[in-house]
Amino acid sequence: QLQLVESGGGLVQPGGSLRLSCAASGFTLDYYAIGWFRQAPGKEREGVSCISTSGGSTNYADSVKGRFTISRDNAKNTVYLQMNSLKPEDTAVYYCAAAGTMCVMAIGAYDYWGQGTQVTVSS
Repeated sequence: QLQLVESGGGLVQPGGSLRLSCAASGFTLDYYAIGWFRQAPGKEREGVSCISTSGGSTNYADSVKGRFTISRDNAKNTVYLQMNSLKPEDTAVYYCAAAGTMCVMAIGAYDYWGQGTQVTVSS
C-alpha cells in the first residue's frame, strides 16, 4: 500500500525552527516530485514548497521564501522541510504529497497524500 507519513510537527515559539519529514512506504520516492502543503483553520489548503525528482528544481510560496528549505534524501526515501524563523501565521496542518516528476504547486497535480502533521507557532 502506498503511504506517505509526515512527522516533526509540534509547538514552537515565534522565531524558532522545525524540520518536517515525509517518509514513503510501499513505493520509492525517487520517481516522484514531492510537494508540501498546509491548511490553517478556516482556510483553504495552500502550496508551500515542492521539489523535483532529482532535487534540482525547487519552488516556494512567497510567504516562506528565505525561511523554508525543501530537500530530499532518496537513499532514505524521505523528503524534508526545514522551517526557520517561524511566525504565528505559519500555524497549520502540513501535508506532503507525491506526483509526477515536475515540481508544481498545484494541489490537483498530486496523487498521494499523507495524513498531515500539526505545526503551531505561539508564545
